[in-house]
Amino acid sequence: MSLEQIIVLAVVQGITEFLPISSLGHLILIPFLTGWPDQGQFTDVITHLGTLLAVLIYFWRDAWRLILGTLMLFRGKVTGDGRLALYILAGTVPALLFGFVLKKLNVPDLERNITVVAWNTVIYGVLMLIADMYGRQEKTINEVTLKNAVLIGRAQALALKLRPWSTGWRAIGSSVGAGAIARLSQGR
Repeated sequence: MSLEQIIVLAVVQGITEFLPISSLGHLILIPFLTGWPDQGQFTDVITHLGTLLAVLIYFWRDAWRLILGTLMLFRGKVTGDGRLALYILAGTVPALLFGFVLKKLNVPDLERNITVVAWNTVIYGVLMLIADMYGRQEKTINEVTLKNAVLIGRAQALALKLRPWSTGWRAIGSSVGAGAIARLSQGR
């Protein structure tokens, strides 16, 4: 892989990761659009790890508060940060269950199929538009309930674990859409 390809993939990942669009879908589209060979899943994972590191550095205070809130839970004290950490965990459960079921069913992998990526990007864009247009956005992060967390977790499960068919969907975008349906504010 050329240095030019690595730089382009890193820039595309850096830009698309923070938007409610599929960074993986765009990483898959780049070789198709440029004529470059597919970079493979290892490179995709490395670019995502770079993004994770950047997010943890930027949001280190928030991550630290969640860690401290979790530790307080083990001491029997429930704080707002501890509750949010529990809700994040509860929201992760649907994705884990979907992944387990799909693995047991030996679902075929269509993740790098350009047609699947393109159609999912269009369908997902329309769903996001509808959620944004009709979601009331009146609740704050402090008003999140377990029901909201599980709804958002189900949306993430669709984006993350139906990956053979959902590349082009964005996990965080699915969460934002589910949050809009649950009337959560996007903090605008």
